[in-house]
Amino acid sequence: MQITGVDGLGALVTATGAAILANGTTLFTVAGGPIKILDLFCYCIVGGDAAASTLQYSADGTVGAATTFTGASASRANQAAGDMIICNLTALSTAPDLVAAGVGLGPVLARGVIVPAGIITTTVGSGPTTTGTYKHYLRYRPLGTGVSVTAAF
Repeated sequence: MQITGVDGLGALVTATGAAILANGTTLFTVAGGPIKILDLFCYCIVGGDAAASTLQYSADGTVGAATTFTGASASRANQAAGDMIICNLTALSTAPDLVAAGVGLGPVLARGVIVPAGIITTTVGSGPTTTGTYKHYLRYRPLGTGVSVTAAF
């Protein structure tokens, strides 16, 4: 079920449903122009397995090539329900932060990431999770009129 809304600062918010983390999964579709990602994180709904997989995010624009905009996270092996993976949007090579126990700090002095119209996907190293499910949350600002973001699932 997709959640869409406006936060208290005028940014738009959308979220996916819960699913396993697999390489190349489309999370969001950006239409009508570019957006600035202000926050992007995933929340573990069902605890994960022992696979030592990592997570990165990429944007694949309708024009241009697919571009990874985070580094690879540390291993997500045995993540528990309530754990989070929070993008630290200070540089395109910065890995997302792994946060245990369901409480995490947002990135300090986050610059945000501008992505074009197209899709936002996952890059999962060392195979998909087989038992853990994650829900992805995106807070963004459209950089033009008529720009929208839709969750893929």
